[in-house]
Amino acid sequence: MTRPNILWVTTHDINPDLGCYAGVWPGAEYARTPHLDRLAAEGMRFDSVHAAAPVCGPSRSAVMTGCHPTAIGTMHMRTKAVPPPEVRLFTEYLRAAGYYCTNAAFTDFQLTVPGTAFDECGPSAHWRNRPDPDTPFFAAFHGMTTHESRLYLDDDAFAAATGHVRPEQRHDPADAPVPPYLPDTPTTRRTVARYADLVTEADHEVGRLLAQLDEDGLAGDTVVVFWSDHGRGMPREKRWLHDSGLRVPMIVRWPGRVRAGSTHPDPVELLDLTATTLTLGGLDVPEHMQSRPVLAADGRRVPRPGGLCFGGRDRLDEQSDTSRTVRDARYRYIRHVHPGRPPMPHLAYPDGLPTWAELRTLHAEEARQRGRGEVPDRLTPLQRTLVAPEKPAEELYDVLADPYETTDLSADPRHAAVLSRLRGELDGWQERHGDLGLLDEDELTACWLPGGVRPRTATPQVAASARGLVATCPTPGASVGWTVDPPPEDRPVPGPMDELIGQPPGDGRRWLLATGPFTPPPGATVHVAAWRLGHVPSDEVVVPPEGAA
Repeated sequence: MTRPNILWVTTHDINPDLGCYAGVWPGAEYARTPHLDRLAAEGMRFDSVHAAAPVCGPSRSAVMTGCHPTAIGTMHMRTKAVPPPEVRLFTEYLRAAGYYCTNAAFTDFQLTVPGTAFDECGPSAHWRNRPDPDTPFFAAFHGMTTHESRLYLDDDAFAAATGHVRPEQRHDPADAPVPPYLPDTPTTRRTVARYADLVTEADHEVGRLLAQLDEDGLAGDTVVVFWSDHGRGMPREKRWLHDSGLRVPMIVRWPGRVRAGSTHPDPVELLDLTATTLTLGGLDVPEHMQSRPVLAADGRRVPRPGGLCFGGRDRLDEQSDTSRTVRDARYRYIRHVHPGRPPMPHLAYPDGLPTWAELRTLHAEEARQRGRGEVPDRLTPLQRTLVAPEKPAEELYDVLADPYETTDLSADPRHAAVLSRLRGELDGWQERHGDLGLLDEDELTACWLPGGVRPRTATPQVAASARGLVATCPTPGASVGWTVDPPPEDRPVPGPMDELIGQPPGDGRRWLLATGPFTPPPGATVHVAAWRLGHVPSDEVVVPPEGAA
């Protein structure tokens, strides 16, 4: 079977708030998403997909490695982890199999991206740049349109950010579906309406990429996957371990292989996308991965009856916390290692956002009401749990009966058996894969950085053989790459955000994987380097042209 092209279109910070999820996700009927609705009609809609974490970096690290963040050390937001040596960004497996891999352009994988991960990684990365049009490609487009920061732009900036949303597609705040855990105020309604407008704008971007596939005559040969990293950027959503923080949309289209208009109803972990992508590309799934395919190589649905989805919340910027969750087809169980810490900690960035600030203001107003001897009425009991000084040690919700998770059943004796079962499932998961989030972060960092110094990948060794040059590296887990592109005279200086999200150097060099003997172009000077995730890249080895003095 000819290997398909694979196109990922991803966005930030959205739940399944797409028109095609109406009746599956509460409030989805408010959406106006014609391109994504059509994509679902032409492919498979996954109805219960759950991220590994309710924040960007840990969630994306899981998808890019096929491993739970707690198993490889990428659970804190943010960090630069040193994962076990067997861990790689999965695109290296695709590249080794002959795929041309591009990433445009966001990373934030909790690791500095090695030169061997992509053929191109930057704003101009595109499948159209591959040297040979017959080469299969993996192309990822990570859009920022729906990121929580866009919800709170000033009016002019927001109008520019949603420039493709037609007047008749705009969402009326009066009709906005406000979940019961948020106060029903003009601020909340305006934010929900803006969120829906941004989702419509992202839908336009999806349509643009699908149109490019059609223009290139590639739609029939390309697996298209749309997904988001975690839930919406509002309180009790992003950063929380409820469905509102972890449940995301995922749609897969593969004409002639994935049945049009089909659904996958079972609980699926978002990190299962890693193994699924490798499987669709005709590759085996590495044994160290916790990811499992949810589609077979021929596009058939792989059932996951009784499937469990695990997740965690750890340090959020400057505030440390540790919570874990497991979700089955009906129930969500949450365990808080630090119940004495508040569910909505003071965080410098989100505390400045209008929805966060309003919750704290209403809470303060209630304190003044109490001071006057009045009954507080600015928040409901459910909403007060967000701004409470502490949280329960455990929570349990029947998500089918209670999709907003308003009633905690952990103390209900009628659900004691469910509580015990899910406790055991969570314990077993931690025992199988380990949980580095339970370690003191400073001690973990000391293990990664002996003496406070990040290890350096060893300089690769290059030798000539009858079949070409052979490059190896003695550092366990290192990947070796080679290029004929010389280093630029003026190396680009990475910006603060580039360093924070681990963006590779934007120097225009394309590194090829040295997985076996390779033959450089005649007369070319070859540069060889090695990368081990979490380590400083090696020094480069320069190999002069054959026959040069």
